[in-house]
This record gives sequence, C-alpha cells and structure tokens, in this order.
Amino acid sequence: MNSSGPIRISLVIPAHNEERFLPRLLDSVDVARGRYRHGAESLEVIVADNVSTDDTAAVARTRGCLVVSVEERRIASVRNGGAEAATGDVLCFVDADSEIHPDTLNAIEDSLATGRVVAGATGVRMERWSLGIAATYALFMLMVWTLRMDTGVVFFIREDFLTIGGYDERRFFAEDVQLLWDLRRVGRKRGQQLTRLRSFKALGSTRKFDLHGDWHYFSDLFRLVPLMLRSPRATNDFAKKYWYGEQRAPERDARAR
Repeated sequence: MNSSGPIRISLVIPAHNEERFLPRLLDSVDVARGRYRHGAESLEVIVADNVSTDDTAAVARTRGCLVVSVEERRIASVRNGGAEAATGDVLCFVDADSEIHPDTLNAIEDSLATGRVVAGATGVRMERWSLGIAATYALFMLMVWTLRMDTGVVFFIREDFLTIGGYDERRFFAEDVQLLWDLRRVGRKRGQQLTRLRSFKALGSTRKFDLHGDWHYFSDLFRLVPLMLRSPRATNDFAKKYWYGEQRAPERDARAR
C-alpha cells in the first residue's frame, strides 16, 4: 500500500488481534485510495499492532501497511504510537473493524481545504440493526449533536495534533473525545470548528453488541456514570474490563466465523 512518493494523508489503524476484520477494512481503503484525487501514492496506511497474538501484523504487512508495535495496552498509547510513524500532513484514525466510504479521502481533503475546519469525523452506520442498537445509536446521536463530535474516520492536521500533545495517555477510554475537545480549542483561536462528514459514514462494527447484548450500553452506562463521579480508579477498572478484557484470541475468532 505504501509508496516512496509524497505522502499527504496518514491513516492510522489501532489493532489488537484483528486478523479477522482487518482485511475487510483494508479492502475498503483500497477502493478509497483508488478514487483519491491526489493519487494512491499520497496515502500511507499504518497499523499500530498492540501486542496481538494472532496474525494481525502479518496480514497488515502482506497488504503493504507499515506496522508499528505498541506494547502498552491503552488505546491512547496505541494511537499515539501509530501517529509517531506518520509522515503525512493530515492524520486520520479508524478502528480496525470498520469499513470506510469510497470517497472518504476526497471528502476529508475538501473539508480541510475550506480553512474553516480544525478537525472532523465521518460518523458511522451500523452493520446490523435491532431495537436495542437503534436505541443506543439514538442516545449517542444526542451527544453527537450536543457536542458536535463524532466517531468513524477522525481527521485533523498533524501539526495541530503535535501542538496539543496527541491523545491523553492517562485515559483508558474517551481519549478520542478529549482530543477533539483540545483541537476545538486550538481551532477556535483561528475561527475554525469541528465538522461531521455525514454523507461519508464508515461502517461501524456491532461485535460489542454481539458479545454483550443489544441493550448492554444502557446497563453499562448506568454503572459507569456513578463510578466516574465516585472514583477514578474504579472507573479505570471498569474500563479495563470492558474495553481491554476481551483479548479476541485467534481460536475465539475461528469459532465465530
């Protein structure tokens, strides 16, 4: 995937035991780079491999990605580890179990070219729906509309990322929200704002719903909020169990196929 030519966009993919989903994402990246008006050689893809015990790194290398190893089991550290290897003017981040829209790269270019945008995100559409998933989606959309922050493919200028010091590695979760808050403050001084590319949504995985149930966000949210008010340590313990406890061992993925 990578080339010796000039790099415009660096796409960073944090990955822990993602051999099952990574090819699907990289297939969608190939389509997007084929449509990229600056040329396929202007995109580099970096997989930040977070102590995977499966063939994640091998899959990434086979597909031409630059693989960076990150030992710390904390998503902010994994994101920053991938960003350290990036050479593009624009940084993008996307989860390994996603798929991106075919025109994502051009949409990002168009958005940043206006000069009015400091950072943005595409948002997501779910790969399957149920009443519980729809209710969860609606709940999160309320926060998205209120905060003007979204998920999916998140993008910004690399120099701004360096200015704020990257993702906050003290956080076990919500590091992406904190980053956008920090970038919004940077942009406000220049008359820039956050944006959402709603016509170019990524496909969002539902594997957490598959594992924990379609309504689990409501019960987990009610458990998490009191912890956040009471004890940072208890909050981190919850986060470690929920976001880092599932190792996605190769044999489990094999049974899921």
